[in-house]
Amino acid sequence: MTTHPHSCAIAWPDPLRGQAFDTWLRAAGAARGLLPASLRSASSDASFRRYFRVDGNASGNASGAVRSFIVMDAPPPLEDVRPFVAVSAMLLATGLNAPQVLAQDAAQGFLLLTDLGSELYLDTLLDAQNRADFPAADTLLRDALNALVQWQTRADAGALPAFDDALLRRELGLFPDWCVTRELSVTWSPADQAVWADTCDLLVRSALDQPVVAVHRDYMPRNLMVCRDAAGAIDRNSDRHVDQTGRPRNPGILDFQDAVRGPVSYDLASLLRDAFISWEEEQEIDWAVRYWQAARQAGLPLPDDFGEFWRQVEWMGLQRHLKVLGIFCRLKHRDGKPKYSEDLPRFFAYAHKVASRYNALRPFSRLLEPLMGVTRVEGFY
Repeated sequence: MTTHPHSCAIAWPDPLRGQAFDTWLRAAGAARGLLPASLRSASSDASFRRYFRVDGNASGNASGAVRSFIVMDAPPPLEDVRPFVAVSAMLLATGLNAPQVLAQDAAQGFLLLTDLGSELYLDTLLDAQNRADFPAADTLLRDALNALVQWQTRADAGALPAFDDALLRRELGLFPDWCVTRELSVTWSPADQAVWADTCDLLVRSALDQPVVAVHRDYMPRNLMVCRDAAGAIDRNSDRHVDQTGRPRNPGILDFQDAVRGPVSYDLASLLRDAFISWEEEQEIDWAVRYWQAARQAGLPLPDDFGEFWRQVEWMGLQRHLKVLGIFCRLKHRDGKPKYSEDLPRFFAYAHKVASRYNALRPFSRLLEPLMGVTRVEGFY
């Protein structure tokens, strides 16, 4: 047997699952001329999903070029591919660029997908920051903002699970359980618990008072792909469906299987205040204003006062950042993935900046400070 030059050994902790995967891939790939020997790792994430890349036979492609595909391995019962399949169809129906499901075995957790490439928004934005290339970063973020408005105005949010009071509070509960207690070994006093409860009430009420739209729930640069045309330029025609040539549009959208219907500010907060890249607040506000103007023009019922909308974004971001602080600590302690905890200081900084800015949240800012290793010095004059 001839080994494809890109091939690599794929480790299967469960050999029976590996055999089932090989059998399925050969059957699913036969009609598309896939080359199983070209299978190699594409990426993994914080879940139990794995992604592989596999090539198709160039002779089956009208252009004569080798075309690659993505294969998802999502072992049940740890993962369920059905939400991914459903939300992929929703994104494509809105004219956005998401992986198209070409073949599936939902019972076994295997999917064959179109390949959006390997150029992450995150990597390209970090490179632009390092080179002080603001126009490059601005182009990418504006494309992401335009796509967000398109998603929010065209997707059928009613088909998605509700991002309701119970879910918001369950997410917030990750912070005291995994970050405060498990990671930092801190026990809150009854007074501290009361401050926490009041803070949760404020954040949940703010979230539930917002217009309800389709929410990606992890709309951040690590889950967006830079898509270029044949000449290598960013393809900005975001109103064209995926066609048989796989011609790209920017951005490509990934990791959407947890989509819900919920607060309109959630995805914007995720995009502007990310786990792995930060911006000056002046720039965050500039992009938020552009989104606010475009969304209102598209018919979304956002506040007339941008200042009130920005407060909603900040408070929504605080809810998300507290959740992420908990998740990153859970990944470290429960799942054996300590690398994520390296970004805890970034999220503590996000959370404290917001909490200390608003009178209603200042008691919580004081609760955060000892967790961050900050000692408050009160001045008296």
